[in-house]
Formats: sequence, structure tokens, C-alpha cells
Amino acid sequence: MSNEPATEPRWLTDEEQHAWQSYLHATTLLEDHLDRQLQRDAGMPHIYYGLLVQLSRAPRRRMRMTELAQNAKITRSRLSHAVARLEKNGWVRREDCPSDKRGQNAHLTDEGMRVLEKAAPGHVAAVRAAIFDRLSPEQISQLDEICGVMAEGLQPQGADLPWLR
Repeated sequence: MSNEPATEPRWLTDEEQHAWQSYLHATTLLEDHLDRQLQRDAGMPHIYYGLLVQLSRAPRRRMRMTELAQNAKITRSRLSHAVARLEKNGWVRREDCPSDKRGQNAHLTDEGMRVLEKAAPGHVAAVRAAIFDRLSPEQISQLDEICGVMAEGLQPQGADLPWLR
């Protein structure tokens, strides 16, 4: 037990509280909007779309399952469930990792790539309508800078942030 006096928390100012609540509300609405659009137009939730995008950008459209889970910020269990659904649709295939017999890779199939290519225009239109068409070029630059600072402060030490380059 410490003898130091308890310090009072640094409560948010009224302006900070308002900004925080606005951020929470906007991000919740945005995630719901994108999820509904992808379910309606592509028959998949936003998280599945994100996994397909990651795999499409990976060398040979393959990525270790552990890396995919880390990048998506989801548990390995949740990833395993998502990949099982994507496999059932024929969009992803699991493969043993040649360099580590205990590991597995997720591979984006040709069918998965076709589904992604078909879903991408509607998704981009939804993102554009929800965010970028509503902001000025200066606000877009500010959003980029603010999100970059937040991500940098939250990433584990030494993590690569390729989009900040």
C-alpha cells in the first residue's frame, strides 16, 4: 500500500466531453452505416470485407492467421470463426504454413477476389458519402492528422503504421 495521496482524475472539460461524445456517436453511426451497406450489397459484414481487403493486399493474397488477427484487432477465436464463414462461401482457403507446421495461412481465393472487386465500388461510395463528401479539403487533412496522432499513440511500441508514411 502506497503512502502517496490519491490524485484526482483529470476529468474531461466540457469541450473535451462534447468532442468525445461526438466522436463516439459518429464512429458508431459510421460503423453501422458501412455494415448495413455491405450486408445489403455484398452479403457480408464490414469485418469480413476488411479481412478480404487485407488478404488482397498481402503478397500472393496470403497472410498468416495470427498476423491477420493482429491487423484486424480481433481475437484469434473471432478470426477463426470469420475465416470459417469466408471458407464456406469459397472466398478464403486455409493452408498450412510451409515455414511453421503449427501455423496456418489464410488465402484469398479467385472467387473471394471477384466478390471483393464487386463490393468495393459500393463500399467506397458509402465511405465517400458518409465522410469525404461532407468535409472540406482542410478538414480531410485535419482528420488524417488527428487519426494518425491517435493511432501512433495507441499502437504497440515498434508497430508498423504503413498508412502514416
